[in-house]
Amino acid sequence: MKGSTYRRCYCRDADTGKPLGKSCPKLTTRKHGTYSIRQELPQRADGTRRAFNRAGYTTLKEAQTDLDRIRALLGVPDADDPDGIEQITDLLEQVADEKAPVPDVDEVRRRFRSGQDLTGRLTVGEWLETWLKGKKGRQSAISRDERSIRVHLAPRIGHLRLDRLRVVHLSEMFEAIADANVEIAESNTARRRAINDLAMVPWKGFENRTRRKEMKAAIEQMQPFRYNVGPSTCQRIRSTLRAALNSAIAQQLITFNPAAHVELTAGKRPKAQVWTDERIAHWERTGEKPSAVMVWTPRQTGAFLDHAAGDRLYGLFHLIAFRGLRRGEACGQLWTDTNLEASRITVAKQLVVDGWEVYEDDPKTDAGARTIALDSETVAVLERHRSQQDKDREEWGDGWVETGRVFTCENGAWLHPAKVTRHFNELREEIGLPPIRLHDLRHGAATLAHAAGADLKDIQEMLGHSSITITADTYTSLLPETDLAIAEAAARLVPRTRNVTRADKAADAEPISSDDADRSREASMPDRADLLGGISEISAPSAHAPLTQTAPDDESEAA
Repeated sequence: MKGSTYRRCYCRDADTGKPLGKSCPKLTTRKHGTYSIRQELPQRADGTRRAFNRAGYTTLKEAQTDLDRIRALLGVPDADDPDGIEQITDLLEQVADEKAPVPDVDEVRRRFRSGQDLTGRLTVGEWLETWLKGKKGRQSAISRDERSIRVHLAPRIGHLRLDRLRVVHLSEMFEAIADANVEIAESNTARRRAINDLAMVPWKGFENRTRRKEMKAAIEQMQPFRYNVGPSTCQRIRSTLRAALNSAIAQQLITFNPAAHVELTAGKRPKAQVWTDERIAHWERTGEKPSAVMVWTPRQTGAFLDHAAGDRLYGLFHLIAFRGLRRGEACGQLWTDTNLEASRITVAKQLVVDGWEVYEDDPKTDAGARTIALDSETVAVLERHRSQQDKDREEWGDGWVETGRVFTCENGAWLHPAKVTRHFNELREEIGLPPIRLHDLRHGAATLAHAAGADLKDIQEMLGHSSITITADTYTSLLPETDLAIAEAAARLVPRTRNVTRADKAADAEPISSDDADRSREASMPDRADLLGGISEISAPSAHAPLTQTAPDDESEAA
């Protein structure tokens, strides 16, 4: 098809005001005017002509380059492919109308051969919606991705064209999230301060009631309490976007994944701490928890279990506290997978919360499907629970819902895991124990097993972790009593001839010979103590496990 380049200027006749066009005498100067191109395009179905026109090129080389590119694009489809020719023609018309750069020939050829739309402008939001509809996997994971898209990705970058998404766009998005966190913190502080001020105003008296009414109205106008978007949440947002863009690359919609290159602050898991007397005193004084993840001491765990002994769900709390089941696993445990005669249970199902709906699913990992040994007390607890459930079944009669679960509602229906958590918190508050999450009972079970001498591999199997690293870094921690015993045993390994804690008192005393010191030390040691100071009684693998533990963000689906 015909195509040409030409030079023209916009000079006008001084008398008539009409454009001089090609008659301008200055066109003989190479730097005067600009270059334009014109390329004939295939005719429309009704026979009317079409052309690609563009002006404003400063050099002939630039104009000729674009003209050659347009001719190459027209040659992408075969001559006997009218639909393909129409696609390329529509693309060139769109480029001309939008004054957009002429697209790369190789990129258009690739998209054309893969059957992709050449003229459509797919946005990030449209692609995320399409990707989410076709996503397979666990419903809880799909719901997490949907929440990231709905709350963060679609509102902030959904309007951008998918093929023009860059790293800078994502950096700006996460910076905006950080700025919003500051606003959320200020808003929460203002609302909390207003609520505290309201609590200080007396109820009696006309003036006080009027003031309270005004303060309540002001509080209602404030933003509700909101959560900050922490580093871990930002990592999940990026993970969702990265997976969606990788799928777009696989479908040849884009060639670059900016989510794989944006830099974020690494999310740090909170360190778990044991509720010592000093930390309890600080919490009672300030209301602040030392860490987001706290573990009860054995004495505190025993106090809770004693208080909950008469509760209908006591067996569930007992099982989590001693054998470390996840909340969903305990709620989903089946009697067919419970062998009390053999003192074992098999974890094969769990109940998962999606929004507020509950559904049954397999354990979250292959390692989660496991068999756990039960101690004699736990077996007795479950036997009593089964006897009570049999009585409840008889009382309900036809109203009983047979689900086969070990732990159920009063009528045999599924337990809602979130309601179990709420009930746990109510029981804890009744006796004033320091706060922990229900999932932290699982941390406590690992800590108790650790203190009892179980090695990390045993604890890994009990908890159903796919990696022993998770067990070592996340769940096992030393109780103060165990830590102290190890410290004392380590100190006794070093022979000393002088007790430095009594150095001042012994300053004037006669020197003690080495033989006398050895005889004195031997006489002071317990009869059953060995030369390692009893440290041999502590399992070596567990004695050197990390002193702290961390926990995941989500209680119901945590590791």
